[in-house]
Amino acid sequence: MLRRRVKRGRDGGFDLRFPAEERDLIRSIGPQLREVLVDRATAIEDGADPAVDRLFPAAYPDDEERQAEFRLLAHDQLLESHLGALGVLEETADADRLDEDQLLAWMRAINHVRLVLGVRLEITEEGDERPRSPRDPRAPAFAVYDYLTYLQGEIIEALSG
Repeated sequence: MLRRRVKRGRDGGFDLRFPAEERDLIRSIGPQLREVLVDRATAIEDGADPAVDRLFPAAYPDDEERQAEFRLLAHDQLLESHLGALGVLEETADADRLDEDQLLAWMRAINHVRLVLGVRLEITEEGDERPRSPRDPRAPAFAVYDYLTYLQGEIIEALSG
């Protein structure tokens, strides 16, 4: 059984207990997602990267004019929110303790990475796309996705407790 990575403290804060290799992974996802988000911010067309478009969903997929207006109004705000959560994750990746707002930011940033990875790996609800062999070149990315799913679950459980 895995030891809890995120646990609510008696004072309402959250204790983080990660082995070094998990800290390395958490530290690495920030710059990678930041690069993806910044590249997307400079892209003009929707659909240029379906994985990133998952983070900037269309409000009016059947109405180009209304969608363009929505994008003008909401894109920068969404990008700022995504980058803000990511900034908190990056700044606190080595912390042993977080407050609730920081942990909520971690949850959002981890979810963003999961969404991007999920689209790139073509993960479906059926789950039949998983590699059958550990030598499959996609196996490490699936392992990261699974770990982040587990970590997100721990965060949700800690926040609910």
